[in-house]
Parts: sequence; structure tokens; C-alpha cells
Amino acid sequence: MTSLVIAEHDNASIKGATLNTVTAALKCGGEVHVLVAGANAGAAAAAAAQITGVSKVLHADAEGLGHGLAENVTAQILAIAQNYSHILFPATASGKNIAPRLAAKLDVGQISDITRVDAPDTFERPIYAGNAMAQVQSLDAIKVITVRTTGFDAASASGGSAAVESLAAAAASDKAIFLGSEIARNDRPELTAAKIIVSGGRALGSAEKFTEVLTPLADKLAAAIGASRAAVDAGYAPNDWQIGQTGKIVAPQLYIAAGISGAIQHLAGMKDSKVIVAINKDAEAPIFSVADYGLEADLFVAVPELVAAI
Repeated sequence: MTSLVIAEHDNASIKGATLNTVTAALKCGGEVHVLVAGANAGAAAAAAAQITGVSKVLHADAEGLGHGLAENVTAQILAIAQNYSHILFPATASGKNIAPRLAAKLDVGQISDITRVDAPDTFERPIYAGNAMAQVQSLDAIKVITVRTTGFDAASASGGSAAVESLAAAAASDKAIFLGSEIARNDRPELTAAKIIVSGGRALGSAEKFTEVLTPLADKLAAAIGASRAAVDAGYAPNDWQIGQTGKIVAPQLYIAAGISGAIQHLAGMKDSKVIVAINKDAEAPIFSVADYGLEADLFVAVPELVAAI
């Protein structure tokens, strides 16, 4: 029984979500191999070989694999899929794009967003926005799985010494081409990997206030900045800052929620945070039910006072 982890990378380095997925794969039993499919991705393959617990890295290099198009990456995985009992992806935008296509091509059921491995064929996953946990058993010969990265510790990025094996690249699809991308640049930590997150809601009132109030606190704490769906929909924050069931799932050491009511859609994305601090002037706000520390106060007064005290 051998598991294959589909690495998420930028052709130069391995992204953190892959490390959590390796941990999940190790819990499935047997060896763990990692597929690095990209263009001029030798550095990423070398980095994958250093991950503790990985016994082999498969490196497929071709221009058509450079941008992670689901059609091309799926074809690459299908060429070797029969060698594996489990194929695992991080439950990121990339993983959620490729895994369903692969599962359909293999004619198996996808097991989504697992948070625990109970047995090689049995997994735990959240349902109903995380209000219940389902135990799912799969009888498929090949199990296609996406992994909620906050549910597993990251494997060490160093200390491994896996062999790197080159694969012949699968033919690129003639039905999909890469036209371009607009990448948001952010000097702050990536939300899903940040240890501290300062998050704001619709109560901030405008994009200007969102920046004016939260940025000084995030700067003091070297924190990432997040937002509720309501704040994103109102245009106060960009889409890639959204935390929640339809945004990013996070579990930092410290989560500060300012002006967030705590709708179930938002709680689904952050309630696994180690320490939750809520600042809201509404004493009945649902966020207080999950907060470790709650401050019933006007955020426009409390947050600057907090910044001054740090």
C-alpha cells in the first residue's frame, strides 16, 4: 500500500500545504511518494525530496504542466495512478480543481476535506459547516482524497533523503490553454500558514477604515489580515483575505476578530484557532460563544488602545 501526494508548488519551492498533506498520507500506512508536476521545477522536486517521511519523488517536467492546469496534471496522475492505493491533495484552490476531475476519470468517489485518518479506508470529515463530523469509509481500490491542512501537523521540510525519479510528461490537452494570471502580492504571512491573524468584519464600515484600524495591529503582531465574507462582499477587503466556509480555513495560534458577528459561514473557517479573541459591541454576537476572550467594546476605540498597549 503506497500513497501519492500531489505537491503544490511554484516550480521553485514546495508550498506549506503539501507538508500537512504528507502527514495525512503517512497516517494511511505504507510508503509515501510525492509527484512534482511542473515546468523547470527541478528545485521544487529537490525540496520535496527533503521532506521527512517521503520515500520517493516523481518529477514530471513539461511546459504544459507549468501552470497547474487540471486537464494536464490529471493526465499526468492517470499515467501512474494504478500504482497507488491513496492519492492525496491539499484542500486548496489547486487541489479542489484537480481532484474531482481525477476522481471522475478513475470512476471513484472523492473523499473531501478530511481532518483525520482512522484507518486506511476510513476518514473523518466535517459536514454542515463543521457542526458535525462524519466518518466515511471508502471501498474504492484507489482513494482520491483532499486534506484539510489545519487538521494535520506539517511534516518537517528537511531531514529527508528521498530519491528523485524523472517521469515522461503526459501529452498536454488541446482543450485548455493558459492565458494569464493576476497574482495578488502580499508581504504578510499567508493566511493558511499564519500563526497570528487579525480579522475584520462589516462593522468596520469602509475599505479605508478596514486598513486604518487593522493594519497597525497586524503590523505590531507581525500578523496576517483576514476578513469575513460580509466585509469582502462589501468591498472592504480582497477576496483572498476571506475566511470561512467559502473562503480559507485557518487555525492560527491567535485569532483576533474585530467587528465580526460570528455567522456560521465565518465560524466554519476559524473555530479551530488555538486562542480566539473577539471585539464586538454587540453582547449577543455569536462570535462570543467560541471566543476564549471577549471584549464588549467599540472596535474603533478598543483596537487603537490595544495597539498603543503592545
